Amino acid sequence: MSFDVAIIGGGVSGLSAAYDLSGRGYKVVVLERQVRSGGNAQSERIDGFLMEHGPSSINAQAMESVGLSRDLGLESLRTDLGAQVKSRYLVGDGRLQGISTHPLGFLMSGYLSPLARLRLMFEIAVPRYNAQSEETITEFWSRRFGREFTDKVIDPLVAGLYAGKADDLSVNAVFPSIVAMEKKYGSISRAVLSKRFASGKMPGRRLFSWMDGIGTLPSALASQLGGTIRTNVVVTSITRSAKSFEISTAKTGTLSARAVIVATQPHVSASLLEAMDGPAAEAISEISAPPIAVAFLGYKRNQVDHPLDGLGFLAPAGENRPLSGALFPSSMFKNRAPEGHVAMSGYVGGARAPEMALMPAEDITALARDEFRDLLGAKGEPVVARVRQWSQGLPQLTTGHGQRLQRIHDAEQRHPGLFVTGNYFTGPAVATCLTQSLETSSRVHGYLGGRNHFDEHEQAAMFGSAYA
Repeated sequence: MSFDVAIIGGGVSGLSAAYDLSGRGYKVVVLERQVRSGGNAQSERIDGFLMEHGPSSINAQAMESVGLSRDLGLESLRTDLGAQVKSRYLVGDGRLQGISTHPLGFLMSGYLSPLARLRLMFEIAVPRYNAQSEETITEFWSRRFGREFTDKVIDPLVAGLYAGKADDLSVNAVFPSIVAMEKKYGSISRAVLSKRFASGKMPGRRLFSWMDGIGTLPSALASQLGGTIRTNVVVTSITRSAKSFEISTAKTGTLSARAVIVATQPHVSASLLEAMDGPAAEAISEISAPPIAVAFLGYKRNQVDHPLDGLGFLAPAGENRPLSGALFPSSMFKNRAPEGHVAMSGYVGGARAPEMALMPAEDITALARDEFRDLLGAKGEPVVARVRQWSQGLPQLTTGHGQRLQRIHDAEQRHPGLFVTGNYFTGPAVATCLTQSLETSSRVHGYLGGRNHFDEHEQAAMFGSAYA
């Protein structure tokens, strides 16, 4: 069977690219090795609670995510961040310390030492970085804001966003807009002040989800795509023929396509591309995704002393806590816990301690219970306890990531019609994946000449029922 585009991988990246290309009139097939599509964007109802197995929110300022939500008819199901989120919490000296979400919150809080707060104010006088070498996140933020701020604020933030280590990740890959601010303004503080004076307010970031969770998005995409998606299909090889690509599968034979998008996890992408393009496969294989586990616990409200008036909490590596952080889903969005109950999600593993994510589920639950008791005053047995373990977690955009992406791009040039995308390109956030995948689908459209490849009989078969 022949297609215009074959997409290998049915996560958010693959599904959104398929949706866009199908909308442009191309004959598309999505091949997903699991029994269901959606990747790690999975939401589950458990006795009135809502557990997010993967991502929990989307950046509302990303136009792709807002536009897709609207196009899929999901706006009536949308829920914005709760008004009760008033503080940010970080672990310091063995306890949770609340810091106002006000832009000057860290200067007004005792979380940082007086010397560290003074160093924050000095940032505007730190000279612009003019060296050519790539900096890690630790190197960049320490240079601009001091080591204490980096260790106690940026390091836990990186653990929360990437389950990674600030000492290893590339600041260019993870915080490209911050690096651009320094280049343009010479100072992050000066850049923020300039933006505030220009707009009348501080630049911010708003989050949203849907009433039934992030899984709503891939479910809606899958519903729209229908038979375009084939699950439980394992692709074994991709080869290039004179005019098309041949995609071989383990049980369902071979199909051909004029263009192929590889939108799988990095270790799968590397395996698929190894025979076709060794340098690209090697570049992708260098991107690790250490295991991570999510421990979801639900309690009656009167079992938990803490007000839970934030997104959750983060723990610096120096605190030596078993959880890198936690979210308070029932504070973030509506419909996450039954009336009179609260929900917490704790995160274990990642680059800090990958082996911990592979412990027995009951041990991870016990670990989370102990942490919530110690830090949040959670007493007694949880009403609900569930653990999700991911053997492949979030991709680590370590130094040299830009060069790896270039090696992948070079492979696309060597094999016209081959495209690679996924959460390991510019970051694992849902909105980032959407931006990346839609950029990829646009390139596919350009490659195919802006024309669909259906013949009249195929068009009649596919669209005739719409006019019946």
